[in-house]
Amino acid sequence: MTKAIFQPPKLRREELEEGERRATWLELFFDLVFVVAIAQLAHDLHEDYSIVGLVKLAVLFIPVWWCWIGATFYDTRFDNDGLVDRFITLLEMAIIAMMAVNIHHALDSSAIGFALTYIAFRSVLICQYLHAGYHIPEARGLTNWYSLGFGSSIILWLISLFLPTPWRFLCWSIGLVIDFATPLTAGKKVVKVPPDLSHTTERIGLFTIIVLGESIVAVVAGVSGIEWNLSSIIVGLLGLSITFSFWWMYFDTIDNSPLYAMKQGKMNIALTWLYSHLPLTIGLTATGVGVEKMIHGLAHDPVSIEKALFCFSVALCLLILGVIHWTSCNIGQTKCTKILTFYRLGGAAFIIVIATSANLLSSLTIIMLVAFACLIQIVFDIFNTCVEPKS
Repeated sequence: MTKAIFQPPKLRREELEEGERRATWLELFFDLVFVVAIAQLAHDLHEDYSIVGLVKLAVLFIPVWWCWIGATFYDTRFDNDGLVDRFITLLEMAIIAMMAVNIHHALDSSAIGFALTYIAFRSVLICQYLHAGYHIPEARGLTNWYSLGFGSSIILWLISLFLPTPWRFLCWSIGLVIDFATPLTAGKKVVKVPPDLSHTTERIGLFTIIVLGESIVAVVAGVSGIEWNLSSIIVGLLGLSITFSFWWMYFDTIDNSPLYAMKQGKMNIALTWLYSHLPLTIGLTATGVGVEKMIHGLAHDPVSIEKALFCFSVALCLLILGVIHWTSCNIGQTKCTKILTFYRLGGAAFIIVIATSANLLSSLTIIMLVAFACLIQIVFDIFNTCVEPKS
């Protein structure tokens, strides 16, 4: 198809789309570079599977996830799949690739490099918003608000380049708080220019699949590193069952109705649903690494803290899934009843109890109990009476 060299941004309104909008090939290609970044984060956690390592994962996961969210929400509103947009997306991919290069030592020797990549990515996004506002007057209120908020964050990240630790990380933290607060305070501006919510839901689901994919990689890596026998086959299948269970719990029962609160300016509801995906994906990443540690425990039983961290990671995922589901129920549109929230919370509590006894249990016993706690959720989902969401 012949494309004009320059095509100005256009406002993508969900109700004017011809059929349901689907992810483009470029969006799927864009996601691949984040696979690399998340793999780097998971590798670092595997090397240091401890409380410190988990904190490091969370600290670095946030800016990576926020870059993906920023690009995704811009594209749902203004992407026209023109040549300029394609080149900008490829540029953003190159920036994230450089961010991934700096992840290993992002909190020490590569902190400046990591910060520069975040600054570069967010600066490109701000330029996109300003460009869209210039060509689309009705979106200018929103684009100017985002540019002001995101620009304030970038200033703090720039200042951090000249500061020592811990002041550098304090600037990062304040900058991220401003970033997250900017959409939360957009209110009526979002009502005028809402994102394509069905498309947004699909994109968020695809990112969740990326993280779940890392768990499958971890299971394969874990089993390939030990002797191939009946025990390793069983524990590998148990590890896969945990990943499969989370896929089921997310995609079969999660409702995206809270996002539609954006159209009424209820940003607190919509962003509670959206921002809950951040700890969920962090938990899923940590769970994947934990599964690999438990599999390796067949030969060399891991220390108690590693077994406890694995349990807490799974419990975190169940807890966040409960919160996301509860948010959907309170809107009045949900695939299933509120009881599923209590099933998730009950599963999380059961696994936390297991964590408190980690020093008394083998890694095989722990992964069996955790797999049972996840699989029983699927049984509850199947036998729970599901209802169609209200129109």
